[in-house]
Amino acid sequence: MAQVSNSTAASGSGERRRHKIHNPYSSLSSEDILPLHQLIYDIPTSPEYLFHEESTSRHRSWGHNLSFCTGIGYLGGSIVGGINGSIQGIRSAEKGESLKLRTNRVLNSGGSQGGKIGNMSGVMGLMFSVMESGVMYVTGDEGWLSSVTAAVGTGACYRAARGVRSAAIAGVVGGLAAGAAVAGKNVVKRYVPI
Repeated sequence: MAQVSNSTAASGSGERRRHKIHNPYSSLSSEDILPLHQLIYDIPTSPEYLFHEESTSRHRSWGHNLSFCTGIGYLGGSIVGGINGSIQGIRSAEKGESLKLRTNRVLNSGGSQGGKIGNMSGVMGLMFSVMESGVMYVTGDEGWLSSVTAAVGTGACYRAARGVRSAAIAGVVGGLAAGAAVAGKNVVKRYVPI
């Protein structure tokens, strides 16, 4: 196993960064073999950013957040909907059908449900990311309150066409889900060593 030692090195701007020096020759029998060019093996332990603004930001940009939430929503919804539709297709098979017909039924049902639920959750991810970025821009706060507010707004807007009561219930459900997700994320950050 390669030997790693921690050291502190100063960058050009006067800031101090943590580095580790990797010695690829530590597994050899002689411990005093050290490369002549130690700077080659001076590896930073924290991410390096090209621009200073990227290193100070604690949150994704609105464009990255938009792409991330929409993509994850569509992908997750398509997978869940595809599995659900395939199970429905298997259950609706009738006695005496050929294997070809059963396979066609399962694939059609899975594709139909996967697309439907994927599109629904992708739209919800799009609405959530736009509202969250808007709340963060207006308030200047990137905390848990922005996520919960955006989730309440997303649920209410998504179900607004079905009436005020349905929109209010969906907003409360969205807010509770976002609150639980933020609380779960904080618990994992605190108690799970990653």
